Amino acid sequence: MTSATAPPDPDGDRVHDLVGVGLGPFNLALAALADGVPGFSARFLESRPSFSWHPGLLLEGARLQVPFLADLVSLVDPTSRWSFLSYLREHDRLFPFYFSEHFHVPRREYDHYCRWVAHRLDSCRFDARATAVGHDCGVFTVEHTGADGTRSTTRGRALVLGIGTEPVLPAPLEGLAGDRVFHAADYLDRAPGLSGLGDVTVLGSGQSGAEVFLDLLRSPEHGDTAVHWLTRSPAFAPMEYSKLGLEHFTPDYTSYFHGLPQHVKDRVVPEQWQLYKGISADTIAEIHDVLYERGVAGAPVGASLRAQCELLDARADGDGFELVFRHREQDREFTTRTDAVVAASGYAQRSPDFLAPIAKLLETDARGRPVIGEDMRLAADPELTAPIHVQNAELHTHGVGAPDLGLGAWRAATILNSVTGRTVHRLPARTAFTSFGAPAGGGR
Repeated sequence: MTSATAPPDPDGDRVHDLVGVGLGPFNLALAALADGVPGFSARFLESRPSFSWHPGLLLEGARLQVPFLADLVSLVDPTSRWSFLSYLREHDRLFPFYFSEHFHVPRREYDHYCRWVAHRLDSCRFDARATAVGHDCGVFTVEHTGADGTRSTTRGRALVLGIGTEPVLPAPLEGLAGDRVFHAADYLDRAPGLSGLGDVTVLGSGQSGAEVFLDLLRSPEHGDTAVHWLTRSPAFAPMEYSKLGLEHFTPDYTSYFHGLPQHVKDRVVPEQWQLYKGISADTIAEIHDVLYERGVAGAPVGASLRAQCELLDARADGDGFELVFRHREQDREFTTRTDAVVAASGYAQRSPDFLAPIAKLLETDARGRPVIGEDMRLAADPELTAPIHVQNAELHTHGVGAPDLGLGAWRAATILNSVTGRTVHRLPARTAFTSFGAPAGGGR
């Protein structure tokens, strides 16, 4: 067991039923669904001083890509006081929301809603950075440090990791990172520094890349800036948003996908990129409208878009940067110069150092990834008798719904039911009209 020379948690020697590390939307959903469960004790630890959800991308006009019912609780317990509708009522916004007739809410409002929940739940503690996890006799001990350096420990019979993902720059840009080469996650903080530049390049054709490109086109501060948008993807494509297509984000599909052989899963996920890496049709329409209006009367558009372009190399070039691309279909290389690069290049799973004391007890697959059960529990050596569950770390085992907000409440309820060993929240037996997989017994 990891030695605990630090002062104990303010709860004294209490052993919680569950300790969560990280407070993004998914662990916050678990905290909300666990709130008020009779006889159940949970504590959630977050290193940041307050809740924050992608602050660098809370752009004016940006909306969630999922309906408001994909809040923290509603798809499991719509009567919860932590629902989005309860939030609206608390802030006297029900009638304005009703008349707005928008099924998809502003991203900034979703962030504010989560803050409202997070800072009213007694189970959530901020300024608590996990530094080590030990395990002994079915109990985890989480050591954590406060903003002032104070060390504390919190204990629990189950551990849930909701530490999220981290921004990843393309390898050629790593050595150039700074005020004018940065990930889109930092866009709002860094955008003022792009004012007055002659040329800005945006990489990546997901929703974030599209929103950054659109913001640069619209912003008066960048009115004289040429904006170039390149992606290695086959096209600037819309997200699959047909009603039957969306059934890939149901528990039914998640269960089916989890049962596939791992080599099949690894082939299928990249093929499904339009399910989770596409752009909303509304954003695509807005971009086209702006480009069309710019070109009225033959005026220069001041923008370009190229798909199938893979970044091979990047180097500093005076006050700017030289980028080398390969067009994937033509197999031709070309070089372009730019004054700044905003990379909407996605996110990767974190490898938390605080798990080091017990990491050797956790099973991994042939590619070093965690083996995760259908209930989001990590497979482990029998020596680790207490369960560890994960949130948004299971793309390789559970499929494209892993990062989707629409499955957040269902996954949190699944974990809560597993940890307690009983049905705390009843979950539906069938969630899709589509039957995934072959019929049993050769029938239909």
